[in-house]
Amino acid sequence: MRAIGFDAPRPIDAADALVDITLPDPVPSGRDILVEVRAVSVNPVDTKVRRSATPPAGEPRVPGYDAAGVVRAVGPDATQFKAGDEVFYAGALERPGTNAELHLVDERIVGAKPASLSFGEAAALPLTTITAWEALFDRLDVAKPVPGAARALLIIGGAGGVGSIAIQLARRMTDLTVIATASRPETQAWVRELGAHYVIDHRQPLADQVAALGVGQPAFVFSTTNTADHLAEIVQLIAPQGRFALIDDPAALDVNPFKRKSVSVHWEFMFTRSMFGTADIAAQGALLNEASRLVDAGEIRTTASEAFGPITAANLTRAHALIESGAAKGKVVLEGWG
Repeated sequence: MRAIGFDAPRPIDAADALVDITLPDPVPSGRDILVEVRAVSVNPVDTKVRRSATPPAGEPRVPGYDAAGVVRAVGPDATQFKAGDEVFYAGALERPGTNAELHLVDERIVGAKPASLSFGEAAALPLTTITAWEALFDRLDVAKPVPGAARALLIIGGAGGVGSIAIQLARRMTDLTVIATASRPETQAWVRELGAHYVIDHRQPLADQVAALGVGQPAFVFSTTNTADHLAEIVQLIAPQGRFALIDDPAALDVNPFKRKSVSVHWEFMFTRSMFGTADIAAQGALLNEASRLVDAGEIRTTASEAFGPITAANLTRAHALIESGAAKGKVVLEGWG
């Protein structure tokens, strides 16, 4: 099968940062299903793996997590899908990635692809949807009010992949006032289009901008990027007893300033369930099925914003470069094989 991989961590401007390769076709066992990958999207984690993971000698690493495709075969213990089913999913961090024509994935973290979307449009959704869903409903527990706080959610990095779906989930599934940050006219327009009630500029002090809205101190803050740069502002603006979640990787995170307000701090890492085989691993497949229903009902939409053509090393390299530039909005997708 055709695939894209790397044999050593390299910067994206290296000539062989990502290369086209050929690998044996995988065979499903256990609860795995074998998927013909029709489209993928690119996430910051893809670029982190490419920059930092060292594959075993002579064994190329295939990156990629988001995928949409068609089931070709199923393992002997798989019961949820059959050959011909259209699916979408985000994969597992410790297994070979989705930048391959054929891919094995545990059926419990797979959802039925939204019928109303193309494969490319569907591939934009899984990783960011799982991340946003778990952050909002499992970690922040936004259905549970914070006494005296504004029923408001601040999303830092609203135009990114995770922010783009978090805005939609919060608007469609909660009564929260959604405040999103974006710094450029095009990204500010994007988050308004997705449903943010208010948009503020994360290049300016956040606390004063939130206060000026007149909505009160937000009960919840969800930081998707550059958390270390905004931490002091978050401490200032969040309500006492509020809840704070983050997904990025600050070099250090001093949570001591939250003590006075008894703010709880929550990490969200969507690979936790698959990495540790948690008892509730199937929750990810269930939430993807619900997200698929919401898409087909017109409640939420794909966050695909740019299509980079077929899945090739050259196009994937372009996509990684855009993600690393910090200028992307929504999700970059690649569909078909070149």
